[in-house]
Amino acid sequence: MSARAVLAFGMTLILFLGACGERKSDGPSKAAAPSPHASAPPSPKPSPPPPKPSVAPKPTKITPAPLRPLPHKLPEGLRRSTGVRAVALTFDDGPDPVWTPKILDQLRRAKAKATFCVVGTRAREYPELVARIVREGHQLCNHSWRHDMDLARRSTAEIRADLTRTNRAIQAAAPGAKVPFYRQPGGRWSARVVAVSKQLGMQSLHWRVDPQDWDKPTSTTIKRRVNGAVRPGAVVLLHDGGGNRAATIAACAHLIGALKRHYGLVRLT
Repeated sequence: MSARAVLAFGMTLILFLGACGERKSDGPSKAAAPSPHASAPPSPKPSPPPPKPSVAPKPTKITPAPLRPLPHKLPEGLRRSTGVRAVALTFDDGPDPVWTPKILDQLRRAKAKATFCVVGTRAREYPELVARIVREGHQLCNHSWRHDMDLARRSTAEIRADLTRTNRAIQAAAPGAKVPFYRQPGGRWSARVVAVSKQLGMQSLHWRVDPQDWDKPTSTTIKRRVNGAVRPGAVVLLHDGGGNRAATIAACAHLIGALKRHYGLVRLT
């Protein structure tokens, strides 16, 4: 082979080897795979949800047990007459600082006695009037703690607690005074309230004559209703509390004297 041919072959070989090296270096470089023993960075913890606004619990609504209807017929054991010819005047819903003293003044001038059916809360508020009722010789009657029209339908324990509390308030105002009667507000009696009052040493006091002076009729109407219904031995229902009793006071200015003359007036015993 001539020297020129050798030189050409060597140059060709050099160019061939250079081209192969460039193609090898231009190939894509593969990233090194992570070592299976390398620790992965900790994943971020999820942020807690925002707190819910606190809502106050709704108060529990207590529904009282339904009260049983009262019988239309009055129960046995009610006192409705004096037992003698004389008539008894009874005054409910006091004592009242305006009207009770006026009734007491009228009775004192007529030298007559009456029975006062006293509400416990009123006795606690006006003890001096309870003391005066007793001091002037009138009779006392328990008329419930706060004039509860539905008391007779309540449980035996509730009735006893109410009547006992009322008696204590009356006797705190007039120490040593007896309370021999109980009158159910509204005349809404039940056999249960009659039994409880008897257990506490009280007769259940009703009435024969009711002029409905609580409805605020005129004094003329009150007088007409009493005079038309009264009979010997009648128990007459009137009010010295619970509202404006001006008409009752005006009617009693006539009734006290007239009833005393025709029948006599007696303190219930």
